Amino acid sequence: MKWPNTFTLIRHGQSEYNILRAKKEASSLYQEFKKSFEQDPEGEKTRKLALEVQNEFALDTSDYETRLTDEGMRQARETGKKLSTLIAVPDVVFVSPYLRTRNTFECIAEEWPALADVKIVYDDRIREQEHGLSLLYNDWRVFHALHPEQRKFFELMGPYWYRYPQGESVSDTRDREREFAGMLIREYSEADVLAITHHLTILSTRANHERLTPEQFIHLDENEKPVNCGVTTYKGNSYLGTNGKLELVVYNKQLWE
Repeated sequence: MKWPNTFTLIRHGQSEYNILRAKKEASSLYQEFKKSFEQDPEGEKTRKLALEVQNEFALDTSDYETRLTDEGMRQARETGKKLSTLIAVPDVVFVSPYLRTRNTFECIAEEWPALADVKIVYDDRIREQEHGLSLLYNDWRVFHALHPEQRKFFELMGPYWYRYPQGESVSDTRDREREFAGMLIREYSEADVLAITHHLTILSTRANHERLTPEQFIHLDENEKPVNCGVTTYKGNSYLGTNGKLELVVYNKQLWE
């Protein structure tokens, strides 16, 4: 069989950005801004509120350097402890080089000592989608309010094809996962593989294996987004011989409480 025996993906634990997003949603300032953006996205009031939101909810770190919260570390430790009883020790672990995924793997490994003897590969093909200049605003609505031409371009292209300035589209991220999958075929046939990654990489894996259309991908993102430390597992179907493929057996399972 050309595919790995098993391929398990884990999204990183709760990050500082996840907390920032929750604080925004609970803020009366942000709710006022969202209402104004929906009513008049290019209005002066909307622009003024956008600047206030940008100033109030700045993360001041790159996406690469965004850390896990204490809660995210707890989620990862509990996931590692439980997962060690559910799947075989992997032959290799791939980790996105972003800080929050590295933090997640370190916490998982604390509760899964056998991982200390496993080959670890930091692979940037499984990093998160790059959001380019929009990261300076920490919110796509703020970015679009302050750059109306980008809002119009987004509406024209749609969420799948739109590429952030100096960033990536969803399609770009999906292409990276295709390349990663090809490497698994070449180098890890019939192996047990674990990957610590990000939500869009996990969705890209599903979309590529299930041959989803752009519209189906966006529907998946809107309705079945991976949770923090959610576990997704594929198993190779060896009965098909050289035509064997990875089949989804677990999607987005939360092991922490």
